[in-house]
Amino acid sequence: MATARLYLVCPPFAGRSGSALPDAERSSSERSAGDALADLLRPAVAGGVDIVQLREKRPGERELLELARAARELCRQLGVLLIVNDDPLLAREAEADGVHVGQDDMPVGQVRELVGPQMLIGLSTHARREIDTAEGADYIAVGPVHETPTKPGRPAVGLELVSYAATNARLPFFAIGGLDAGNLTAALGAGARRAVVLRAISDAQDRQGAALTLRRLLERYPLEEAR
Repeated sequence: MATARLYLVCPPFAGRSGSALPDAERSSSERSAGDALADLLRPAVAGGVDIVQLREKRPGERELLELARAARELCRQLGVLLIVNDDPLLAREAEADGVHVGQDDMPVGQVRELVGPQMLIGLSTHARREIDTAEGADYIAVGPVHETPTKPGRPAVGLELVSYAATNARLPFFAIGGLDAGNLTAALGAGARRAVVLRAISDAQDRQGAALTLRRLLERYPLEEAR
């Protein structure tokens, strides 16, 4: 986490036909959630992603656990961290590296009681007060910098909050929300040194190239300058 720069949130995969676990012999018409996950993560990690978040609605607990375990194994093979969104119990059961929660989810202190001292905890923040009071987490996400369909109804916070976090955050922070190769430089100029993306990589035809472009932009700004 200390050296992480590029954080990828995965689109939903659960609910696809077939088992969540990858199967090399499955036909292309029967591709599973695990197959789709691998198709995204292998090029993304090759391009520079070092944290992956599994974000799923709950189509079925067994299917979701299978997918989380498949993601865990794949992330270990690729040498990146796996974060599960919103669900501390799933993160613990799948032996993920961490869990990410929002302001309206379970409080960080209760999450820590469930997952223990070793698991990473991330927290979403949308205002100065939330940045100032982010106690007990290991990192925070600051945003959304721009409006995004991932969080409908959540107003953009703009670059001002990124600048505030760069000066005041006591934890590593990731700028998040509608970031891509066209606007990431502005967020970096405001003080961000880490970024969360989703569509900028997952929707790209060349996922490795998209990740590499973002990584190169991030690396123009030394991480040592960040808090």
